[in-house]
Amino acid sequence: SGADTASEEVLEALALANQDYEARFGYIFLVCATGKSAEEMLAILQTRMPNRPELEILVAVGEQAKISILRVDKLLVALTGSKL
Repeated sequence: SGADTASEEVLEALALANQDYEARFGYIFLVCATGKSAEEMLAILQTRMPNRPELEILVAVGEQAKISILRVDKLLVALTGSKL
């Protein structure tokens, strides 16, 4: 994952930002992290922090949908050899 190669400073900033996000919105930060560095995920989180809760929940749902599609694709490949 992108966090594997991140500096300790970026990982600490990401951890703190995640805590702030959960305190603000009441749920964990969701982002489809595939192909993203820790720095990119931190920047996305910081960009989304000012969102109104009504908007942010929709963004989070969209990110969860992306994650779910990737997982289903991986499962289908494992079971059948083909994607959706």
